[in-house]
This record gives sequence, structure tokens and C-alpha cells, in this order.
Amino acid sequence: MATKKKTSPKKKNKADVSHHIRTFWKLFAGFVLFIILFFLLASWGVFGSLPDETSLENPEKNLATEIISSDGKTIGKFYKENRTPVPFDTLPDHLVNALIATEDVRFYDHSGIDGRGTIRAVAFLGSRGGASTISQQLAKLFFTDQRASNKLERVIQKVKEWIIATRLERRYTKEEIITMYFNEYDFLNQAVGIESAANIYFDKPPSQLTTVEAAMLVGMFKNSSLYNPNRRPELVLNRRNVVLAQMEKYDFISEKVMDSLQALPLGLKFTPQGHDEGSATYFREYARHFMEDWIKEHPKPDGSKYNIYQDGLKVYVTIDSKMQEYAEEAVRKHIAHLQEAFDEQNKNNKTAPFRDITEKETEGILNSAMRKSDRWREMTKQGKSEEEIISSFKKKVPMRIFSWKGEIDTVMTPMDSIRYHKSFLQAAMMSMTPQTGEVKAWVGGIDYKRFKYDMVKKGRRQIGSTFKPFVYATAIDQMHMSPCDTLPNTMYTIPAGKHNLLKPWAPKNAGGGYGGMVTLKYALANSINTITARLIDRVGPEPVIDLVAKMGVDTENMPAVPSIALGTPDVSVYEMVGAYSTFANEGVYVEPILIQRIEDKNGTVLYQNVPKTKDVISNETAYVTVSLMEGVTQSGSGARLRGTWAVNSPIYKKAVTGYPYDFKNPIAGKTGTTQNNSDGWFMGMVPNLVTGVWVGGDDRATHFGSTAYGQGATMALPIWAMYMKSCYADEDLDVSTGSFKRPANLSIETDCSKWREGNPDVEEIPDEFDF
Repeated sequence: MATKKKTSPKKKNKADVSHHIRTFWKLFAGFVLFIILFFLLASWGVFGSLPDETSLENPEKNLATEIISSDGKTIGKFYKENRTPVPFDTLPDHLVNALIATEDVRFYDHSGIDGRGTIRAVAFLGSRGGASTISQQLAKLFFTDQRASNKLERVIQKVKEWIIATRLERRYTKEEIITMYFNEYDFLNQAVGIESAANIYFDKPPSQLTTVEAAMLVGMFKNSSLYNPNRRPELVLNRRNVVLAQMEKYDFISEKVMDSLQALPLGLKFTPQGHDEGSATYFREYARHFMEDWIKEHPKPDGSKYNIYQDGLKVYVTIDSKMQEYAEEAVRKHIAHLQEAFDEQNKNNKTAPFRDITEKETEGILNSAMRKSDRWREMTKQGKSEEEIISSFKKKVPMRIFSWKGEIDTVMTPMDSIRYHKSFLQAAMMSMTPQTGEVKAWVGGIDYKRFKYDMVKKGRRQIGSTFKPFVYATAIDQMHMSPCDTLPNTMYTIPAGKHNLLKPWAPKNAGGGYGGMVTLKYALANSINTITARLIDRVGPEPVIDLVAKMGVDTENMPAVPSIALGTPDVSVYEMVGAYSTFANEGVYVEPILIQRIEDKNGTVLYQNVPKTKDVISNETAYVTVSLMEGVTQSGSGARLRGTWAVNSPIYKKAVTGYPYDFKNPIAGKTGTTQNNSDGWFMGMVPNLVTGVWVGGDDRATHFGSTAYGQGATMALPIWAMYMKSCYADEDLDVSTGSFKRPANLSIETDCSKWREGNPDVEEIPDEFDF
């Protein structure tokens, strides 16, 4: 009987080990094949689509349209996401170094996936840091909408990010990847991308960021919602210091530098870029409407329409950022101060903020405002009945209201809110280079967030005596009259039936001053109504209307009657500045220019403005009219620009207005005041800058009770003066201090001092107020 052969224990152990080894390698090979297959399936889109070649070629999306001032500063944007891409060479080294030291120190050594970091993350379950590279984070920003909800989906999502990261690495250089990452990240507070973040948090472009500022922004990459400088400054400060420590750890800065930088505060200079905030808000709204109209008529090459909120257009405008700043500051300072006087006068006014109207008229104003309000519009959309909406305006609700000292949280009825906001004086201002038509500053109101109606172009108000120079210019043009010619300062009546009059017209002088012969220069300087009446009777209202029409004023509803000479028509600040610029530009009207050119995101010019000009009057007539208006600032209602006439006035406080202004250079101008002091105007000109200012209430019934406060010289002139003082102090602006250009063939005498020597007996009666 055969016996069974026994296997030695030693050989058996070797066989078992060999079997286990083979099994291990089979499992390992299977695992590797599974991983490879898993990656292949993911790359083939089995677990969901991946970006195609076109998406990888053009990953940036939703780029903001920039409004760029004439001095190269971004003054506003239109956006869904406030993102403006910047090139790598504008990113300072310390910003890039801070990112690499904190987020991906082996960035230049891997191809999208950090093997060492991945092994460490798996081995220690992420307790010693993650393994996500900058390329992976960029892939996540571009192509992942939100974090997956379960572990399996998160694994698939991570694999997709790895695949996209490697593809990005093959397609782009390291510098391009870093640039795209900085341009894509959302830093909160409407700061998408490093350009917006640098400007919003520090009010500077990325190229000017310091090391500590760069470290703070890089620290936000960890979690911008958590590390929000506006909400958690201490947490952000600690995170910034971690970034600085990482920079020291990897030898980007020394330990001594790190210690000194970590001791510094955040140094925030928060500058919001919301649509209701920042500089030139009213102008930006004008630009938005311009762009919306422009894109309707100018499609892309493929026939589709440009989108101003995501196509990254660049709109180059004529506004000068510094002049805009000076204009807004002048309006803010003066109107806030003037408002105090207005409120004081209204303390005992039972119909405040209105004057000289009945209760029924007051109710009509408030009801009209109610029906035009956002609340009414929204409730109507919701299907609410008129009765329900009106009832809601009588119920107290929490709200935030405007004040010159900052917004106030309070509780009041919406109707009371309407009345409250109508108590604020409004202002509008536009400044333009007459030779080119370039608008340099545009202030449409006192606060765009609360008062959105633009009084520069949309608003039209009576212009008072600022209309008189057009009458004088017509007389000079038709009859070759000189500023030194004289007329009697006596009551003057134009009979019924003449110049379309239904009844006799006999205007009175403000202050009741009459008598003697006065020069045209004196008459305009002191705004003597009887002289203006004589002139329009001689030339007729139609030629005056024709003149202002050629100067860009809409005259469709301007009646051809003599009373227009005293400024009864409603005209906008925009039109007035354009018209007055004709005088400063030697009789040539140049249509105001606001948009210079438009470029696409690649710099291709899509639109270039071509100035529109028109010869209106001779250079001689223009110069003589300017000479007349110089008299306004030499001895008339604008003389407070030079001397100390108003030094005791409560409005002309040196601490607020900088009075006395003490201008020495040639200035031509005209003040204007309308009936009941509802509107105050000042038009001021130097050879290369024409500026118009209007001040008044939202409603004509909102006005001062006295002319001392309600005249243009008090309400509007100080804004022009403060603005010009700031412009002159900024030598880079090169605002003229010289004389207006005198025509070589001037045949009309403008030097009335010579005329005075030969006519010593002519009496001139001063007129205190200007209408």
C-alpha cells in the first residue's frame, strides 16, 4: 500500500507567502486598473459632462463692463459679477508669492496634481493639510457649480477636478493659471477677481498692493465668507498673519519683515462698487442707458447682441475722475450746509417743506409721489388693489431714511417718508470743455441711492436770468450793440398784440430800482429786467429762440413771447452748459460728448465718437457777450467770487465754503433766480471750462421764504466756487487762468472804462437781487 507524500512545513509556508504575494499584486493591479478605468470613464463623461475644448479655451465668463475716465481710472462697472480680468504682469511678486506659499508651494513642480500632497492627505485624513492645487482650485471655480452632497459624488467631483486640472496645465502656462485664479475668485462684497478686490478693499489697483494687503486678500482664498474683512476683522487679521508666516517659512520674506508686518493693522479702505454707490453714479446711469441703446443698433459679428453685464466691454468716457470728485464734494458740502438754513426757516412753517400752496395742492403733490414710488409699483405687480396699496402707505413700518449725517433707521409711514424726503434741497452740476465738448463732471443729484432722478439731463427747470445773455447776444448780433451802449432804466411796457402778447407786459426790477441811463454791461451784471425787456422788444422773441435752438436747447415747447427774456422756459443743466459753451468757444457750438469710445474685452474698437459742431454766431458776437458776462463777476451778482461782499452771510461760512474765494482771473458768468426762489442757478466760464449749477427743491413748492437765501448767488454760486478752487489747486488739470480769446478784427468796443470817462453824468442804479 502506497503512502502519501508529506510536504514539509517550510515549503508550505513559502507557498502560502507566494500565494499571498500574488494575491496582493493581483489586487493591487486590479485596484490600479480600477483607478485607471475610473479616471478614463470620468474623462469620457460617464459620470457627468466635462468642459469641452471651447470651454477650456475661453474659461472666463461674466466679465464686467468697465467705465474708464479720461484720466484712466475705473469709475464704475456694469455687471452680474463684478469681475475685470488683469494680466499677470500687473500682479506684484509678493501677491503671487503669498498665494504659492499659502495654497500650493510645489505649484511650479507638478502638472496639476500634487502627488506628495495627495498621499499625505490620504495618510493623515487631511489633518496635516489638503492636497488641492491651485490648478484644481481653478478647475473647481470654473467648472463646478456647488459641493457634492454625498461621499461618492464628492469622490467623482474630485476626480473631475483632477482631470480638468491636468488639462488646464497642458493648455496654459503656470503664469496664466495663477492669473485666471486671481481673476476668478469671489472676494465678497461684489469683489469678484483681484482687480475688484484691490479696489473695493484698499481703493487701489492690484499693482499697488503692499505685502500686508496682498496677504490679507490671499488669506481670503481659504473661505471668503468666513474671512470677511467687513464682518470679522480680527479673524481676517489672524488669517493674514498666517499667510505672512507661510511666506517667511518658504523664504519669500525674512523673519524680521514678517514680525514687522504682522504688527500692522488691516488698513482697510472699503470702497464699495455697487450700482448705487461710488463716484459719478448719475453719470453711470446715463452711460448704462447709452449702452443699452447702442447694443440694439450694433450687434456682434455673429449677429448676436452684446451684453453689457457679462461681455467685458470697456467704455472710455470724458469724465475726469478728479474733477468729478471735486464736483461731488462741492455739492455735498454746500447743500448739506444750505439744508440747515432751509430746515431752520421751516421750523414755523405749517406746510413744510412746501410754501405758498394750499392743503389740497400739498395733498396732490404727495399723492402723485405715492403713485410714482417703488412701493406702489411693486404692490401693483403683486396684484394688490388700489385701496390696499393706499392703506399700506398709512401704516408705520421700519425703514432707513436719508440724512446728511448718514442713513437713519426709524419707524414711520411710507407717506411720512415721502414728505420727509421732499424736504431736501437738490442740486445738479455739469462741467464741460467748450472747445471739444468733453463733459468732465456730472452730478445729477445729492444721493443716487435715495434720489435717482437725474437733474442734469432729465430734469428741466425755469432758468431765470441765466437766459438773459441769449437776448443780449441776439441784440449784439443783429444791431452790433456794444456793452458800453446805454439804455434808460425806466419802466417799459410792450403793448398787447405785439410779439404774440394777449395783454401788455411790463416787467419790474427786483428791489424796485429805477432811473438814469445804464450801460448794457451794467444792466446784465445787475440783471435789470427793464433793459432786457427793451432788448427783446427790439429783436423779437423768435430770433432768440432760433439762437438757443442752434445752441442745443430744446425749444419745442418754448413760447415765442417776450417773457422768455426773463427766463420763464424750462431748460436742463445739460442744455445750458452746451449753450453757454458756444460763447466760450468763439461762437461754435459743440454737442456735449460723454462716451469717447467702446472696446470689446480684447481691445477691438467698436465705437468712436465723432464730435458734432455748428457755427452759430460770429466770434465777435461771442466775445462781446462773454465780455458782458465778465461784468457779472466784476461788479454784479457774481462779484462775491472776488471780494468779501458776503463775509457776514450765514451761508458763506469760511469753514464750509472756503469764502472769501478771492478769484483774480477772468471769469464770465450769470446768476439766475426764479419766481418764489424755487430755482437758483449759476453759469460760470473760464476759457477752457464751462460749468452750470442748479439748486432747488424736488417740487417748485419747496423753496426758501426769502430771496437773500433763495437767489442763485446764494444757492448755486458757492458750489461753482468751491469746485473751481479745487480744480485750480490741482495743477495736473490745467484749468485756464488766462483771458478769453479776443478776435483779431474786433470792431465793437468792450472797454467801458473809456466810455465812462467821456460820459461822467450817466447815472447807474445798483440792484441788490438777481432774478
